[in-house]
Amino acid sequence: MSKYEKISLDLRQSPKVWLITGVAGFIGSNLLETLLGLDQHVVGLDSFVTGHQRNLDEVKSQVSAEQWQRFTLIEGDIRSLDDCSKACEGVDYVLHQAALGSVPRSINDPVTTNGANIDGFLNMLVAARDAEVKSFTYAASSSTYGDHPGLPKVEDLIGKPLSPYAVTKYVNELYADVFARCYGFATIGLRYFNVFGKRQDPNGAYAAVIPKWTASMIRGEDVFINGDGETSRDFCFVENAVQANLLAATADPNAKNQVYNVAIGDRTPLNLLFSYLKETLVANGIDYGKEAVYRDFREGDVRHSQANISKAANLLGYVPNFSIQAGIRRAMPWYIEFFK
Repeated sequence: MSKYEKISLDLRQSPKVWLITGVAGFIGSNLLETLLGLDQHVVGLDSFVTGHQRNLDEVKSQVSAEQWQRFTLIEGDIRSLDDCSKACEGVDYVLHQAALGSVPRSINDPVTTNGANIDGFLNMLVAARDAEVKSFTYAASSSTYGDHPGLPKVEDLIGKPLSPYAVTKYVNELYADVFARCYGFATIGLRYFNVFGKRQDPNGAYAAVIPKWTASMIRGEDVFINGDGETSRDFCFVENAVQANLLAATADPNAKNQVYNVAIGDRTPLNLLFSYLKETLVANGIDYGKEAVYRDFREGDVRHSQANISKAANLLGYVPNFSIQAGIRRAMPWYIEFFK
């Protein structure tokens, strides 16, 4: 039995109270579905700036009526300390996912990104500390590695940030470390690497590459690749990220006050990703006959990204269950149903 399987069994036998910020978002709603499926009590906090009611409605359709009754939604904003404090009342474990993502968004509007990602993060730290929660796990980011050229990325070797978004995520880590030093409030940060899966929003200027390309292919539209297509990423299926969150929340004290890479530990060029998506669509009865359209590199993007996940494996027991191809195969029926 894996560490994750054991924790899942233990949680089912002894339910806890969880807070998920950004619960109506992509990763937040996947966490909600998993936790309700394990008969946990969940409080969700969301302002619905980037989250969607449809994500919560879909989770409701995937769990039993009894499990859904264990969920309480608070419509509020992490930029409000009062909202954060209210959400943390009586909570055992915090999974802080709320943030304004996207490198381009942060370049276009650094003030709003800073407000959500730094002010909001600090509010959540204060509220969780004051509520004396058992653990605080937060969504960090691979963007923290910045211009450091080394591959694979190792947690204690970072470079200079390449975007305002990356700055905010690095500041989160600094604040978390200071709260451990000043207040004895230990946390765990999870540096996500290009997480993808069901309920990831394909629409808008800041959509992630996999849902955006998949939507275009299903609709017969052009797919645009920034650069020459050899830019590579460590794409991580969302169920791997869910596993990492549960492992981190329930981790031993010696594993806390740390950051961990959450990824596969592999590197996929965008040209190969394009091929994977085409092949998986064909397997689902959709033939996309177009070739990709290449355009200029995007400002603020790093050329290559790949994670070393040995630290998470050793200290958390993290073992990703889904490769990129397996994740795409698992997510594709949802994409097709959603995008048609």
